[in-house]
Amino acid sequence: MFSQTAEHALRALLYLARQPAEHPVTAEEIARAIGAPANYLAKTLNALTKRRMVSGTRGPRGGFRLEVAPEELAVASVIDAFDEPRERGVCLLGGRPCDDDAPCQAHARWQAMWAESLEPLRRTTLAELLDGETEVVVAGVGKIPAAL
Repeated sequence: MFSQTAEHALRALLYLARQPAEHPVTAEEIARAIGAPANYLAKTLNALTKRRMVSGTRGPRGGFRLEVAPEELAVASVIDAFDEPRERGVCLLGGRPCDDDAPCQAHARWQAMWAESLEPLRRTTLAELLDGETEVVVAGVGKIPAAL
């Protein structure tokens, strides 16, 4: 449903949301915890920094911190940062071009359904995904208490 990059970004943000705000977390630690390649995740975290979802600090005590409260960060914002809306150049009903300028019979209803299917991502926040969580599974470590 989402790109691997968007999924890694969402997992990284959820991991950061469970950490004490005063302690930055290194990209390597996040990568280990969510099972992502470290170099790949570092680029993803830098993209999240540019979008001001996280902040990064260099140096021996550096790392990343969540910059947006989990209650204010919608899942759709994270997904949209990495997944461009796909153009549906071919008509749902056949092999002709189909868009708002040259719609087919199904176009308006299909567009409305597509928009409606994305609505839960717009309404759901990181905090809601973590609601009631009492422990976290960390790759290679197992279950640990959540630090909320």
